[in-house]
Order: sequence, then C-alpha cells, then structure tokens
Amino acid sequence: MKQYKADMTMGLITLIWGFTFIFTKLGLESTNGSFLVLLRFGLALVLLLAIFYRKIFPISKETLRKGIILGLLYGGGFVLQTYGLKFTTVPKSAFITGLAVPLVPFVYWFLERKKVQIFSKIGVILATLGLWMFSRPDFGHLNLGDLLTLFSTLFWAFYVTLMDLFTKDETKLNFTVQMVFLQFLFICVVSSITFFVFDYSNFFFILDSKLVSAVAYNGIIASLFVTFIHTAYQKFTTPVKAALIFSLEPIVASITSIFVFSISFSGLEIMGGLIMISGVLTSELGPYIFRSHLFLRKN
Repeated sequence: MKQYKADMTMGLITLIWGFTFIFTKLGLESTNGSFLVLLRFGLALVLLLAIFYRKIFPISKETLRKGIILGLLYGGGFVLQTYGLKFTTVPKSAFITGLAVPLVPFVYWFLERKKVQIFSKIGVILATLGLWMFSRPDFGHLNLGDLLTLFSTLFWAFYVTLMDLFTKDETKLNFTVQMVFLQFLFICVVSSITFFVFDYSNFFFILDSKLVSAVAYNGIIASLFVTFIHTAYQKFTTPVKAALIFSLEPIVASITSIFVFSISFSGLEIMGGLIMISGVLTSELGPYIFRSHLFLRKN
C-alpha cells in the first residue's frame, strides 16, 4: 500500500474516533465508565471471534507479547479517557487527548533513537498551537476529569508508536486478527478489574437508546472496524504522521458537539482549526515540496 493511502485510512479513523466522544458522553448517562468500556470491547471481541475464529489460534509467544503490551496501553488509555469524560466537556477532553501528538516524536526517539524529521517537528508545533486555540482549555481550573484524560495521553503516545514498531514487518491477515483479538481481550481484562475495584459498589445500568447507540457505534464501528484497519495499515505510514492526522480528532468531536450539545465556536477556535490543518499539511507535504525545490534548483 502506498503511504498516501495509509494516511487517508488514518484520516478515516480520525473521523470515526471524533464521533466516539459524543457517544461515550451519552453512554455515561446510562452506566459506569468501566462497564461502558467493557460493553464496548466485549461486543467487539464477540464479533471478532464470530468472524475470524479460525485465524486466531495458535498464537506465537512474540505475537502474544506484542498483543498484551498494546492491549494494556489501549485499555488503560480508554479507561482513563472514559472516566475523564464523565467530569469534563467533549471539546476539552478531545483537546487534552490531542496532546498525545507532541509526545509521539519523543516516545519514538526514546524507543528507537531515530531522528525526527524537521517537517514533522514543525507540524507538531503547529498542530499543538492549533489545538490550544481551537479548544481554549482553561488550565487554571483543571478538574479530576482533565487530569485523568491528561494521564491517558501517555498511553496513547506509546500505543501509536509501538503499533508502528510491532506491525511494520508483518503483512499476514492472521497476525492482524491475532493482534486485534489480544488488544480487545486485554482491554476487557483491564476494564473488568477497574469495574470491580472502583465501580462495583455504585454500579448503575439503564438500558436505553443512549446506551444501545453508544455501545453499537463504539463497539462495532469505532472498535472492531477501526482497530482492525489501524493495526493493518499504520505500518505503511510513520507514527509521527499518524499522530498528526489523529490531531484533527478534536475538530470532529467539537463540530459534532454543535448539533448534540448546542456548542458554538468563536473566530479564535476556527483559526485554531485552520492552524491544525496546516500542521498536518506541513508534515505531509513539506518533504515533497522541499525535494521538488531542490530538484528544480539543480535543473
């Protein structure tokens, strides 16, 4: 697969993920955060087993190791983000989650000691500035939800980076299915432990349209479909580029908030969105424009 197709796939993932903030916020009105995560990935796990059960076993020790690591990072990130969303707003949660973007190059350097390209660095700076302008976070009044979401960004940064390192040399469908299976399985383990430790004593469950729509969208589309294509295709791009494309997620989440929660946007927020897009374009097009310029100068 060509890199631009992989980047377009990351863009589709970003669009789908942006809507999950809305569905998660609505689902939290009907049950606890950890149980909502368990329902979401429990459904995705059952569907995965029903469709691909013949391609899951046997699992090699190396694949098991990679799947456990990604699953724990994925599960920890979702549990923290879901709990955080209960106490903060959708745009603010989306912005704080987007702070994983500037962390990815540093995580990539920490793990691989590979130099990050200058255009990626510039793109990260622009994307971070745009995120700040777009969501206008009030860091003078951080609450529990903001802090939990902030902590989740560490999980996301390591997850995106390790996803690239663990899958870049793998092309077989069986490997992709096994990795998705292990991620879902250990997310269910993490959310189950969290439920019994923190939520069991105050558990509540309301089976209504909000909960059903949240579990259906987040479980089938945003989990089963997205995790599968993410695991299969991120290896065809770079983790820094993937993170930059994912930085557009707050725009999707905030725009959908207009229709669901009647949130309006200012000129500053619109400008921030444009700067975020320029950050992505700088990372995407910068190297090609630079090489084209050198080519024209030589000729």
